[in-house]
Amino acid sequence: MTATSEAVHDDRVEELERELLTLRHERQELNRIGMALMSERDPERLLSMILTQARRLTISDAGSLYLVEEAEDGANRLHFLRAQCDSLPDLPQTPDMVFPLDDSSIAGYVAVYGIPIVLEDAYEIPEHAPYTFNRSFDEKMGYRAKSMLAVPMTDHRGKVVGVLQLINRKRTSQGVIRDDASSDEHVLPYGERALELVQSLAGQAAVSIENGQLHQSIANLFEGFIKAAVTAIDQRDPTTSGHSLRVTELTCDMAELMNQATDGPFKDVHFSDEEMRRLRYAGLLHDFGKVGVREEVLVKMNKLPPVLEAQVEARFEIIRRIIEVRHHCRRADLILDGAPKEKLAAIESELAEELERVDGYLGAIREANVPRVLAEEAAGILREIAAATYSDANGDQKSFITEDELHFLSIRRGSLDSDERAQIESHVSHSYDFLLNIPWTEDLQGIANIVRGHHEKLNGKGYPDGRTADQLPLETKIMTVADIFDALTASDRPYKKALPVDRALAILDEEVDQGGLDADIVELFKRSEVYRKVLETDWHEFLE
Repeated sequence: MTATSEAVHDDRVEELERELLTLRHERQELNRIGMALMSERDPERLLSMILTQARRLTISDAGSLYLVEEAEDGANRLHFLRAQCDSLPDLPQTPDMVFPLDDSSIAGYVAVYGIPIVLEDAYEIPEHAPYTFNRSFDEKMGYRAKSMLAVPMTDHRGKVVGVLQLINRKRTSQGVIRDDASSDEHVLPYGERALELVQSLAGQAAVSIENGQLHQSIANLFEGFIKAAVTAIDQRDPTTSGHSLRVTELTCDMAELMNQATDGPFKDVHFSDEEMRRLRYAGLLHDFGKVGVREEVLVKMNKLPPVLEAQVEARFEIIRRIIEVRHHCRRADLILDGAPKEKLAAIESELAEELERVDGYLGAIREANVPRVLAEEAAGILREIAAATYSDANGDQKSFITEDELHFLSIRRGSLDSDERAQIESHVSHSYDFLLNIPWTEDLQGIANIVRGHHEKLNGKGYPDGRTADQLPLETKIMTVADIFDALTASDRPYKKALPVDRALAILDEEVDQGGLDADIVELFKRSEVYRKVLETDWHEFLE
């Protein structure tokens, strides 16, 4: 072999080695990019990443991204979503635009036929081509688009989900292109290798977009389920309508305020997007366990259960009728015996007194049945009524009220006895058990634990577990404050009147003094006046 042949051979070997290194580097880059794309769940960041990486791989000055989507009328259209340009660093953000899905544009042609387009000069499109290039952007911004590559993003089923369009492949990344001269100086055509690279990336991008859309559809499905669950709760207990939504807004807004804190007790607190979503779901579902509470307990308006209340009302009506019938029989006998008028007047007075006593008893029962604090005097009257008897139609002695009725009427506060209150409190455990059985994704783990503690107090006097401050996550402590405030200030309920804001805030302070609530959270709640939004907004708007 001659010296010249050896030199040529050595040069060829070096060239092949460089190509091999380049191919190896490109493969590594594609693998790295593919892994990054597959792990990205945020659709905005995903689209920006696809366009940025495609430009970086090909040293492209500019690029744009389109997605194929279905319009409201069912027809497909092309949605322009992203544009980037190194030569125009202050490129204004163009509002989302949509185009008909046809072959009149370069991106449309690629999307319709699923084949790439490579142009050496976008201003010199072959006359037979159905598509054209719109120069209006170049003329407006002072730019010169020259070489162009548009590639379909095709998913695993062969469906085109979008178009990746690159403009002006450059000799070096530092080149700035604004006119014909600078484009001639810096721009290179897109070769076969660039096309292969971008097609590989476009395929990965399509799968990532498809996965992202699937992930989003699952999230939307679950969001719809949660809203349906909240609606179901509201339908079971209309008096608390909107409570879960308002608590969610308050809780998430408080978390956002903590994220913004640069000093104070929350300066080191930061809730990520995933943690905020977890907190939102926890707020919406915190009372879902109420579906497991008996309806007659859940919506109980008075101390007496409806059946017993109806029995008492009916019994007192019967007592009145028995008294009146016996009076009329006695009066008829006296008249037949020729009794004087004074005697007849006396029994009329006795009737009035007896009916007045019965009506007084019934009035006291109705008053005691209202779910408010039972005064000692009222409790004494109830004991008197329970001891009173009447003769029924058979002459048997019966009590004006039964032991069960006396039990409920003697409830000291609210409308629930201890057993019913335990049933209501069990909604926390029902919520926890329900949420625990959902196969949450990793980023949503912990929702059940947040919800379980929302009726706990820092001093261990809450329920269901009597947890203390160090056993409760920050999210639960925030939700507890929001839950108490809304319960105090929400619209009137059968068992209580809504409290004014200043009184509700005073009660939160009292809870802090007793060691039940976190002082820093309550202080932030009051100082920020975060509660005004839920007081001034119709809760139905939070469903949107």
